[in-house]
Amino acid sequence: MVEQIPERDPVRTNGPPYASEVVVVGAGLAGRAASIELARAGLKVVCISPGEGTRPPVGESLDWSAPDLLKALGLPMEYLIATQVATWKRHVTLRMRDGRAEHYTPSPWLGNPPLNIELRTLHLDRMRFDNHLLNLTSEAGVVLVRDKVVGVEREGSRIRSVRTAGGMSYAGTWFIDASGMGASVLAREFDLPVIVDGPAKVSLWAYLPVSDPPEGTTLYMDPSPSEYLDWVWEIPVNPETVSVGFVTTGSSMKTKRDQGFSVAKIYQQELAKFPRFEALLQAGAMGEINVTSFKARFYRDVAGPNWLICGEAASMVDPITANGVTAALRHAAEASSLILKYRSRGRLSRRARICYSGRIEQMAKFFNGGIEKIVYDPPVRNRIGLPKAGTIYTAPAWSMNAVYARLKPSGIFSTLLLSSLLGMFRLGASVFYRFSRGRANISNGGRQVPA
Repeated sequence: MVEQIPERDPVRTNGPPYASEVVVVGAGLAGRAASIELARAGLKVVCISPGEGTRPPVGESLDWSAPDLLKALGLPMEYLIATQVATWKRHVTLRMRDGRAEHYTPSPWLGNPPLNIELRTLHLDRMRFDNHLLNLTSEAGVVLVRDKVVGVEREGSRIRSVRTAGGMSYAGTWFIDASGMGASVLAREFDLPVIVDGPAKVSLWAYLPVSDPPEGTTLYMDPSPSEYLDWVWEIPVNPETVSVGFVTTGSSMKTKRDQGFSVAKIYQQELAKFPRFEALLQAGAMGEINVTSFKARFYRDVAGPNWLICGEAASMVDPITANGVTAALRHAAEASSLILKYRSRGRLSRRARICYSGRIEQMAKFFNGGIEKIVYDPPVRNRIGLPKAGTIYTAPAWSMNAVYARLKPSGIFSTLLLSSLLGMFRLGASVFYRFSRGRANISNGGRQVPA
């Protein structure tokens, strides 16, 4: 069992705070990973989360850098496969309605010296995986509190404690905000600048029983030349079940809902475009449809004198990039490392804060900006075709994740080197996007191509 703070008067707000070295807000992937690493290093850690709940497992398709990060937590691939927490992901397949397919696999050179990257990766069953993380959190000695943070007590930019809905106050030397995409507690507290890439999007997903789950992620796409991209994913959650989801823009979803279509009808219509799902839909095997909305975005200046923001609270990467788990684990590892490095000082240096914030910003720009220009918006994919657009995006994305994993940037020099590499790709993508858009406008007699 996870240790619980003794219950106190839920309306009492002026009593002595519960003190610890580190207060972590949020018990999602980033929050638990950071809590585990810091507790294992000997720090007293309190992790505050609104409650366990029963979050529907989306099905996580991991990139090729995630296994090493999971192994560092004590969860190697072989163990996750053996316990059916994960299934193998050996490739990504793009399928169109007309039957054309493109397969993406990591380049073999990534597995050779000096990078030596593991060329296998995984899909995660998040419900089972979260249970394993909960056990690791308990074993590490983390104090897990079921409550919601509703306020921050600070002196200038330095945090002293956080207040909860249950009337408690939790003081600490260090604070980590891993409260997730919807809360972003410290970003709101400090009114941090937010940068959004692309329109608001909506995901709809359900779970379908299968007898032959693929050993890879499959993406189904069939956009018209003028359309912003909608897409369908198929991700094995376990050996008997696949997660099947549909991503569209918030405005498109609103239009269909205004026309009287139910969520179930919209979901079924999109899946019916692809032969793979015809039999499954006819069999009526579809379970409850889950819905969530999101924006691909990041906050600037996500580190302060004694606090850091991690995971989706700092940066929401578009799910098509499959980089969400890697980003959360990286943020947690780097935030934990900084706290341990500056533990005796009790304060992060300005340089450390700038470098940490810069890495999160540059990676978010790289993944979100790149996928918007090369795949989501029409100009580039119309010019070179959707399969080639996918190749142009995935090759540097996988390579850059591999470079990051081996470079392990932490100081000013390595952070600047990483930023330069990422900036070169972003500049190239931007130039190609502008060129493709300009050529399309010329072909259309000067009429603007929808973006």
